[in-house]
Amino acid sequence: MQILLVEDDQALAQALTQTLRAEGFAVNHLARGNQAVDAAKTDMPDMVILDLGLPDIDGTDVLKALRKLSADLPVLILTARSTLEDKVIGLDLGADDYLAKPFEVDELLARLRVFERRASTLKHAGLSIGNVRLDSASHQVFVDDENIELSRREFMVLKALMENAGRVQTRDALESKLYSWGEEVASNTVEVHIHHLRKKLPDHFIQTLRGIGYIIKPS
Repeated sequence: MQILLVEDDQALAQALTQTLRAEGFAVNHLARGNQAVDAAKTDMPDMVILDLGLPDIDGTDVLKALRKLSADLPVLILTARSTLEDKVIGLDLGADDYLAKPFEVDELLARLRVFERRASTLKHAGLSIGNVRLDSASHQVFVDDENIELSRREFMVLKALMENAGRVQTRDALESKLYSWGEEVASNTVEVHIHHLRKKLPDHFIQTLRGIGYIIKPS
């Protein structure tokens, strides 16, 4: 799950980035609103954490621009503006949630998990291909109704492939879902995840198109 963090407080941004990455999220941080809009145009994140007090443009203008790009993109406003009027303005402009500073990290994580479950429900709460079933809400995978253990990143790779059954997913596309910008990633990282998945899944469930990427054929 890729998060775009738009926050100009560098100390807070660094702490949040470390915490969220430890929880298995891919976090990309930007300090300016215009940069965030441009980034979303190029590569739409799975969710956005948005500060309103940015140095170049107001966060509400960023929110308006993001809503023009996507009506469904989950956006959580994270700001020191904590009056009822500020909350109403943010929510009326299309924010999905609002968290006032200072806040508890556990509360932020709980709200992000709600975003994850909601996004999974909108796409595919339950995905079944052949004898493999993936439950996005519970983060579980079953083969012949037997629960198999996957790491978070293995789960995200399999989810991306199953949601796009019949369509090739390149290595770069899969990496963008798993890792942050600038994060050092070994050249064979995706291949390693695929290798581990294949040990746990039926033979030939994930197919390789050499030089292109990976695909799961719809049953």
